[in-house]
Amino acid sequence: MNPTLILACGAVILCLSFGARAGMGLYLQPMSLEYGWGREIFSFAMAIQNLAWGALGPFAGGIADRYGAARVVAVAGALYVLGLVGMAYSDSPLLMYVNSGFLIGLALSGTSFAIVFAVIGRITPPEKRSTALGIATAAGSFGQFALLPITQFLISRYDWHVALIGMAAITALIIPLAIALAGRPASTIRWRLARVIARLRKELSDA
Repeated sequence: MNPTLILACGAVILCLSFGARAGMGLYLQPMSLEYGWGREIFSFAMAIQNLAWGALGPFAGGIADRYGAARVVAVAGALYVLGLVGMAYSDSPLLMYVNSGFLIGLALSGTSFAIVFAVIGRITPPEKRSTALGIATAAGSFGQFALLPITQFLISRYDWHVALIGMAAITALIIPLAIALAGRPASTIRWRLARVIARLRKELSDA
């Protein structure tokens, strides 16, 4: 597949993933006012999100290496949507911890830099790799800048429930964009290469 297309889709995925996460703090006040929660509930949910993101990232990378990045990113995108929609209807601390904490943290482990960078680095020529990775990094930062005012607009114009549903719809774009990351998993490539080398060695030894 065209490396430029893969880079563009990977950059948009990072933009959406980090952009949706950047607006989380905007939901603190309206959720706390509606449910009478203290700040500690929302803060603990965000702590679970960060812990899940960091702890599950290596596992997501391992699965992507075995089964392909596209599948992992698509599933993570679906989990992101479920987490945001669930957060919109979280009327108890437990639901808040599960949806905005664990589910979104799990989604971030599959839609953030590690997996997307691996794909971009694999398909980009060495002389252009630094530029490509820089573009992808900038896209993630741009998402935090671009989606934040959209989140604020939705909250102020409608309410935080509608804002979360709207962000879930925007984040759902990650799922079709993941198709561009499809390709033979790196583990399969190494396995096939090892078989070819072993066959060549055998033929040379027989000769």
